[in-house]
Amino acid sequence: MQSSFTPVPDVSVILPCAGHGTRFGAPYPKELHCLASGITVLDRSLEAVVELAKSGLTVRLVVVFAEHKLDTVRHLARYADLFQMVFVYQADSYGPGLDGAIRAALPMTRGPVALVLPDIVVTGPDTQGKLLDAFRRVEVAGWSVVAAEERDHETLRQMGALAVAEVDGVLTVGAATDKPADPSGFNAFWGMVAVAENEAHRLPDVVCVGAANPLAGATALMVEGIVNYNTPAG
Repeated sequence: MQSSFTPVPDVSVILPCAGHGTRFGAPYPKELHCLASGITVLDRSLEAVVELAKSGLTVRLVVVFAEHKLDTVRHLARYADLFQMVFVYQADSYGPGLDGAIRAALPMTRGPVALVLPDIVVTGPDTQGKLLDAFRRVEVAGWSVVAAEERDHETLRQMGALAVAEVDGVLTVGAATDKPADPSGFNAFWGMVAVAENEAHRLPDVVCVGAANPLAGATALMVEGIVNYNTPAG
């Protein structure tokens, strides 16, 4: 008789897939845009999460979806044997936008939590292990980000902007804000966020304009680049 025991996850990853992607302008979800034969943007965005599972961790993937994203749900079936997958509908009661998606997912998380966006791809050497490194850092710092250096103000206005500097030999976020109207003073943006379990309730504030951003003081793990697939050209 097969055991029905489900192990408690070591870490959880929130994957918000309920957005409409209107700027992308394609007749299909932007995370399903094909980058190579059989490989979508979503597959590339999940590479660091796959690495968590390969390291031996039990990973719970909490997917936030809406009725127009059933193709994305079907695509994720290829990961059913790798992750514990939980699907959560983004009901109106959680609020719209990315912060609402995070609120919908949080009750389903266990352990330290990462926010991974399905249209963001981290690039460069040694990127697949960065999320694992970020989880290790939250044991000390509470918060950690995988980030890329950026000086272009227009790019920073569209992203989660960070002011990163070296403090006692460790790259640390001095200030953070989502989509700043004035990006001067910021020199990077984040692609993935990891947080300790006892701080995870503050995760929606990472993407709320005007909220006190909890990423100030986070450890920053820098990568070569981060591609935001807002258009089919990336």
